[in-house]
Amino acid sequence: MWRDVDPRQPDRDRPDVGRGAADSDAGDRGPSDPRAVFARDLALPSGPDRERVHAHGRVYELRGAEVRTLATVGAFRVLPEADLRDAERRPRDLRHLRDLGLVETRPYVVGKTRTRLVTLTPRGRDVLERARRDPRAASAQAFYAGVTKPRELAHDAQLYRAYVRTADRLVERGGRVRRVVLEEDLKRAYQRFLQASNRRRRDSDGRPDRTADEIAQWARAQQLPMDGEHVQFPDLRIEYDARDGQRAVEDVEVTTPHYRGAHAAAKARSGFTRYRATGARLGGGSGSSRSGGRGFDPRVAEEFLE
Repeated sequence: MWRDVDPRQPDRDRPDVGRGAADSDAGDRGPSDPRAVFARDLALPSGPDRERVHAHGRVYELRGAEVRTLATVGAFRVLPEADLRDAERRPRDLRHLRDLGLVETRPYVVGKTRTRLVTLTPRGRDVLERARRDPRAASAQAFYAGVTKPRELAHDAQLYRAYVRTADRLVERGGRVRRVVLEEDLKRAYQRFLQASNRRRRDSDGRPDRTADEIAQWARAQQLPMDGEHVQFPDLRIEYDARDGQRAVEDVEVTTPHYRGAHAAAKARSGFTRYRATGARLGGGSGSSRSGGRGFDPRVAEEFLE
């Protein structure tokens, strides 16, 4: 089945892409599955058959599982290829995306485990961005391309697994995941707050002039903990609707053996859901939600941090 889809077209002119197709394919996930939520608001194929998607004068033939792979990789910036292997994602899908120039892979070793890391290319990110149903939505899922912090790859490659474990628990409790927000976006919002008074000031020296009380008030509004005078930021935040319909967040931190001293103590006091990463393994976590994964070695038992 082939249909032309141009993400720039308004909904009234756009073909009904993949409606109902996902339910007819036992391998495809529903939009409420925490492994599939990142493509939920994209006007892209969702069913088992490849369909034509137009973007920037190019034509891409994509099926639903490939779109969900693109969106998941984009949401977390980098994923181990091993984490993308499941019943609906086939090895040839990733090869297809790579051949289209939408993802790139690189060999990597986490601990003593060899894998390949997957990231979006700028072209892959453009396909997702152009397919947003509401480009101006304030709570839209952000997508990223490329690697910005090579030294932190071993750590960042474990975020998706921590997300899956946490999201599965939230869904079991009746929650519905809306999106994830990475640490870099939370910190970017903090910098915008700190620099708000310096914008459009020619005499500004760039130094923030926020008081300690203003910073503490901002942190409370963002549901972020303070440790002394410092705002604590998780590796990722899961925004979700609780069983009662209330908006809530759960903050997740992946700790490594490099977490020591004051930094480790601050993270321990934060209340974040924490997972311990040792080499290629990821232990379980503990923490609490605030209203408002599978690893390389599946035999590893969960290890709750105190």
